[in-house]
Amino acid sequence: METNNETQMKIAGIAFFIGVVQFILFMLLAEILYPKYSVSGNYISDLGVGSTAYIFNTSIVILGLLIIVAGYFIRRFSQPLLVVLILAGVGAMGVGLFPETTGSPHLIFSLLVFLMSSIAPYFLLVKIRNLMSVLWAILGTVGLIALILYIPGIYLGLGHGGMERMIVYPDLLWGIGFGGWLVGKFSEKRAVPTH
Repeated sequence: METNNETQMKIAGIAFFIGVVQFILFMLLAEILYPKYSVSGNYISDLGVGSTAYIFNTSIVILGLLIIVAGYFIRRFSQPLLVVLILAGVGAMGVGLFPETTGSPHLIFSLLVFLMSSIAPYFLLVKIRNLMSVLWAILGTVGLIALILYIPGIYLGLGHGGMERMIVYPDLLWGIGFGGWLVGKFSEKRAVPTH
């Protein structure tokens, strides 16, 4: 069944929004349940091993899958963004399928999702050119700077877990914002005005 562009953009927005929100909620749940978990002293991926593994790994695989779905439905909007989103989605799924105990595969998928999620807003800035896209690009830049500092172990007193969150949280925030914006933007024309 062929869907029109507005419907496709709305589906992309819903996929983005649901994917990111469910991941945030289940990540927080896993942090609560993980014994003696510290946001500054533990990696996010520590949640993917032990008693919280089923929560975290399932949630991040769903996140990756929904990012890929969003990328597919947004393909007419921007081909470069499609590629970046597919790579980010594959990276997220890889993090869940290859927990940190697997070593190099986990590291590669983590770096892939960190990098792609941080540069994706630049493609939005080029296409949309409004205040929201500037804010999303700023969030992506924060994630990118944090990644650059994180790789050589410069944690700025935040601990490795805290600096990792400075990569991830800004990307989750722009993802929620962009998903909500897509749904709102492509629902406007069909909304019935009230007097």
